[in-house]
Amino acid sequence: MQLAAVAAMLAGVRAARAESATAWQAVAAGGHLVLLRHALAPGTGDPQNFRLDDCATQRNLSDEGRDQARAIGAAFRRRDIAVGGVLSSQWCRCLETARLLDLGPVTPLPALNSFFRRTERRAPQMAALKEWIAALEPGPSLVLVTHQVNITAATGVFPASGEGMVVRPDVDGELTLVGRLPAPPV
Repeated sequence: MQLAAVAAMLAGVRAARAESATAWQAVAAGGHLVLLRHALAPGTGDPQNFRLDDCATQRNLSDEGRDQARAIGAAFRRRDIAVGGVLSSQWCRCLETARLLDLGPVTPLPALNSFFRRTERRAPQMAALKEWIAALEPGPSLVLVTHQVNITAATGVFPASGEGMVVRPDVDGELTLVGRLPAPPV
């Protein structure tokens, strides 16, 4: 019984590695998006006094989260993957993650902002993101740093902090999940 459980676990690890390898290959080939959940920021949501223009009122990255963001960027550089751009939610934890990746200049994109506890924003933000994606020109892959709720709405997957979903956009702004880039250990 235990041997079967170990064999199943090892098969799962091999499948995850194969999926990750496929995802990295897709990013390197260009034309894909990496929907990256911000790095580790302890807690859930934001405090009641949250203000977008004041990082002191937000849930922010921990030291481990900063290390995790740097490790994600290093994983791109180890594979010699140059991205066409890094876009980010306007939340401080996303902007800091995006900057610490050190993959290029960071451009805020409001369509990537969180709608956690703000369900009335979900439909208009997802429509804005879909419209933005539909207008993309072919080129190198892009990294989009955002939040769990946004990634789950777009892919149906609940990502870990620092985990990336590699998706292929189509001309209508729809996304096809290609694979996952696991969060680096911290």
